[in-house]
Amino acid sequence: MTTAGDIMHRGAQWIPAHETLDRAAQLMRELNVGALPISDENERLCGILTDRDIVVGCVAMGHDPARVTAGEMAKGTPRWIEADAGVDEVLHEMRSHQIRRLPVIDGKRLVGMISEADLARHLTEDQMAAWAESVYARSTTG
Repeated sequence: MTTAGDIMHRGAQWIPAHETLDRAAQLMRELNVGALPISDENERLCGILTDRDIVVGCVAMGHDPARVTAGEMAKGTPRWIEADAGVDEVLHEMRSHQIRRLPVIDGKRLVGMISEADLARHLTEDQMAAWAESVYARSTTG
């Protein structure tokens, strides 16, 4: 059985909730990623910050990314998956919550992230088409 751990992108890093969005953007650039899980002071997942969140939710609103924190941008209940979960569980979690990125946890530790690119590398064309239809058909965020 293929698992979340098999298809994830390893080396994901947290951005602490107290860090500013300009620092988050720098970290995204350094890691060449478009999203970062946000952690609280106990390194628990409290959200996900995307490059789109920074642009649309901060800069386009006239706010200074050096003064807005990642934690202020965290919204909703964060979703994640265990590293040993099967790909069917990954797809179900992403479809049911209409999300395009999913942190992977192993023993309460962040070990990776699953993105659309990871799915595209591991799913059949039919599986990918069904996933995209279910996530994009009703959602314009994420």
